[in-house]
Amino acid sequence: MPAKLSVNLNAIAMLRNRRDLPWPDVADLGRIALKAGASGLTVHPRPDQRHIRFSDLPVLRALIDDEFPAAEFNIEGYPSEDFLALCEATEPEQVTLVPDDPAQATSDHGWDLERHQDFLKGVVSRLRGKGMRVSLFVDGDGKAGAMALAKATGAERVELYTGPYGGCYDDPQEAARQVELLGLTADAARSEGVAVNAGHDLTVANLPLLVKRIPYLAEVSIGHGLTADALEYGMAETVRRFCRACGQAI
Repeated sequence: MPAKLSVNLNAIAMLRNRRDLPWPDVADLGRIALKAGASGLTVHPRPDQRHIRFSDLPVLRALIDDEFPAAEFNIEGYPSEDFLALCEATEPEQVTLVPDDPAQATSDHGWDLERHQDFLKGVVSRLRGKGMRVSLFVDGDGKAGAMALAKATGAERVELYTGPYGGCYDDPQEAARQVELLGLTADAARSEGVAVNAGHDLTVANLPLLVKRIPYLAEVSIGHGLTADALEYGMAETVRRFCRACGQAI
């Protein structure tokens, strides 16, 4: 089955927040994305609310529940007590845990799974106890043993950090090397019974090679590149282009 597309709305929200005005409307663009074939929506509410605001969460939850009940809501973030309370109030289908410092501009590394094992076990247990699927943001560096540690936390999925791959858009040889490392990490996760998501700097151009190497990829979460393309092609056509790049017949 082709990878599902979850549209990350953070870049849209950041554009909205440049003015004290309600446009571009995050929910309206989420609606367009879902109508065009996206399987879900992703947000990453940071403590300073510099893009997605806490007040966006119930609006997007209602959008999915009322109009797209087959879609999924994915909330990403560092598992502080405030973040966990937001998740418990919003009840997303999936929570993706990232090891970000609140001051970071964007997610740029995966968890140190050995160092944070006990912490993550507690968080995963808490969220799964509320009926939410949990995914851990991990480095796609091909290192042996890391996915056994991910499995041991109780998480059902990992999300491969694909930033290094996205960064080699002008170096095909390095891109091929990075894809193989991602593939080795994904294979290790699969062997542990952990499903695999991916995200960060994925584009229509680089998705096909990734999904060819990891044909069992469950989901890709894409925001920056998708939003950039939407300025040129419009949101609906951009979503269709990304779905086709994932191997979907749309």
